[in-house]
Amino acid sequence: MPPSSETVQDGKFVELTYKVTDRKTGHVLTRVEFPLGYVHGHNEILAPSVHRELAGRSAGDLIEVPIDGNQIFGPRDESLVFSDRLDNVPEEYRQVGTSILMENDKGQTRSFLVTRMDDETLTVDGNNPLCGREVVFTLEILAVRDATEEETRAGGAIMPGADIDPSLMKAV
Repeated sequence: MPPSSETVQDGKFVELTYKVTDRKTGHVLTRVEFPLGYVHGHNEILAPSVHRELAGRSAGDLIEVPIDGNQIFGPRDESLVFSDRLDNVPEEYRQVGTSILMENDKGQTRSFLVTRMDDETLTVDGNNPLCGREVVFTLEILAVRDATEEETRAGGAIMPGADIDPSLMKAV
């Protein structure tokens, strides 16, 4: 069977891996641990500029997409960074990198990330971790094929026994 010449376009099932690197420091900020599958044009799981760059590409392609976090997430808001005495914080949140979902008095929720901790205080930040950073998405396209009807309805890969609402999936 000859290699697939399928290209990424609406209605195609795409499987890829990616990593996000900080342009300034060169540090890898995040990477997918397993291949990510989605139906192009039906479930935009990454930034729109990344999806635009994927269009027309094929399996085996490796692409880099620079992203300005300020354009996607807006400027950093220092009012979303605050500290509290460590003894006011439940034990299960006392680790750098822990995500804490908080609700304001209007019932709106926001995810905060524990960014610092010492013997007396803990600091959380409600800004998106990519806010204020210039990053590069490096994506490797593993497969491109026609999506099944079930994948198109779900917007992505169907895992046996999985009961996940694809509308709850959020972009990185």
